[in-house]
Amino acid sequence: MTDLQASLIAIGGAIVIAVIGYNKWQEFKAKKSVERAFASTRDDVLMTPSARDEVTPPPAARQEPGFHAASEQSSDLDGSALPAVDGVPVAQEDLSTPAHTATAAADLPVDELVDCLIPLTLDQPMRGEKVLAAFRDLRQAGSKPLHTIGLRDGSHWEAIAHGAQYSALQVGVQLANRSSSLNEIEYSELVMALRAVADELGADPDIPDMKHVMQSARALHQFITEFDAHLSVNVQSNGAPWSISTLHVALEKQGFDLRPEGRLVMPDGEGDVLFSLSTNVTLAADTTSRLTLLLDVPRVGQAHNGFGALTACARSLALRMDGIVVDDGGQPLSEQALSEIAVQVDEFYTNMMAADIPAGSARALRLFS
Repeated sequence: MTDLQASLIAIGGAIVIAVIGYNKWQEFKAKKSVERAFASTRDDVLMTPSARDEVTPPPAARQEPGFHAASEQSSDLDGSALPAVDGVPVAQEDLSTPAHTATAAADLPVDELVDCLIPLTLDQPMRGEKVLAAFRDLRQAGSKPLHTIGLRDGSHWEAIAHGAQYSALQVGVQLANRSSSLNEIEYSELVMALRAVADELGADPDIPDMKHVMQSARALHQFITEFDAHLSVNVQSNGAPWSISTLHVALEKQGFDLRPEGRLVMPDGEGDVLFSLSTNVTLAADTTSRLTLLLDVPRVGQAHNGFGALTACARSLALRMDGIVVDDGGQPLSEQALSEIAVQVDEFYTNMMAADIPAGSARALRLFS
């Protein structure tokens, strides 16, 4: 390379650097100009709550259900923990308005504590069959069931029925169950589908803010997780294994029902399950040396005394079949140990009652499903 070429390259590089530097300086000056132009102390009425409130009266606040759970826990039968809660649920809606006066009724499929409520204002009264047809393909959001109720005769809410006429609607989607809480994707898909249904019906939906709905859903799922308690008691053979065929006869005499799916359950006398029983072997097995009685605590009402009935059944089976009542580790369970657990179960029921979700209630059955 000659000296001339080197000089030209150096000059060209200097020019390029100078141009780049000039452009950067111009960008900096432009940026400062923009910042000064928008550096006003005036508030954005759409983004700043205080300024927005000065422009127009704030709408009634929507408050989704929430829980305040304590971290204290008591030991249960098999060494796991029975959760405790010292708070109570926060109501989701202000029920003083006509659109919400009936949403807490026990006979309605929509519940302000369990569901995210979405009101739909109708342009004109609408017959139930048209509403049912519009919602025929919208029954759930993800794994969470969805229900619709209507305001009939301007006085009471009811599940949508053929032949009736409704002046307003409410949709309720369950916020959580045992498997999960309602998530952002499920809620977004629901909102899109609901807007399409609303357009078909000529309705105006009042969609709750996603952030608040997600907070409520997670809080409710946390409550479910803390109260998702199962108690088990085992009956173990003192000698030879029991024959499955002979065992089924003895269990039927004890009052157990064999369900089509193969589950053995003890009915509560009202169409629900008091507790269940497992033989701890496959369907193809001929014998077993151990039976496990299992109580799904939040799904059985305190009045049924599920744990008392379970332990009484275990004692009876042990006596009749030459067995012994043991814990999950195979250690004999004394009467004192069973009594202590019964006290913990009563405390568990008291905490569920304080949370306004009594064990065995419609709310509990929906949440612990």
